[in-house]
Amino acid sequence: MSGSGKSTALRAFEDMGYYCVDNLPIALLPDFLSLTENSTAIPTRVALVMDVREKGFLDQYALIFSQVKDQGFHLEVLFLDASDNILVQRFSQTRRKHPLQKKADILAAIAEERRRLRELREFADNYIDTSNRNVHQLRQIVLDMYSFREDLTQPLIHVISFGFKYGVPADASLIFDVRFLPNPYFDPKLRPFSGLDQEVYDYVHNKKQTRQFLEHLNSMFSYLIPQYRVEGKVYLVVGIGCTGGRHRSVAIARWLGRMFTQKGEEVIVTHRDLDREG
Repeated sequence: MSGSGKSTALRAFEDMGYYCVDNLPIALLPDFLSLTENSTAIPTRVALVMDVREKGFLDQYALIFSQVKDQGFHLEVLFLDASDNILVQRFSQTRRKHPLQKKADILAAIAEERRRLRELREFADNYIDTSNRNVHQLRQIVLDMYSFREDLTQPLIHVISFGFKYGVPADASLIFDVRFLPNPYFDPKLRPFSGLDQEVYDYVHNKKQTRQFLEHLNSMFSYLIPQYRVEGKVYLVVGIGCTGGRHRSVAIARWLGRMFTQKGEEVIVTHRDLDREG
């Protein structure tokens, strides 16, 4: 989506050493990738921005993406999105015009772009909602998703803690509500800390409810991850939510990150709302 952070994401790929191109005509993609095989000047990893600015993109991407995969290239589609009100706000702040905006009705332009991109969003391998993320957070997520991965065919698991009071992450594949666990917030000594601090982590994990819950999570993911791998899923977002996204969800997300690492999975852990309240 226009205004969702494509430029920020592309700069992150540049920082990782990817060869980056903005608005490459889709018809040129097969020939361009063939050049990467025969040229030492172009890195083997490439990041391309494609969107509604290129008129032929939506009509041709499915066929050409399939052609590229048939040629043996590993292709991942990362779809960036944001809520309508956030997109309006961003266009207002930058004083830029939406590429589909004809008159003053930017909401109509956004709605039309959503309609055109609906199938592409379903087609995409990865999805990031940038509504509650600033440019620094988006950059870090892209770096975490792609910088350290050696085998891009294996699923990357993104565990994200959040607070329900700030909304559910739109890019989460699975959501777990941990508000049933005892809340460190109501202990005056623990309230100033977060799930990153050992005192809060121990408080949450020493409870019987937590231990039982984590046993169930461990068992469930031991079954799910191999199924996702067989399905070919390359990116799985697991959301862990509590009230404010500072104590319980952070502590559980940390544990999940360690669990996945011990199982040999590639995992990143982020805490969306950690700094929102003290």
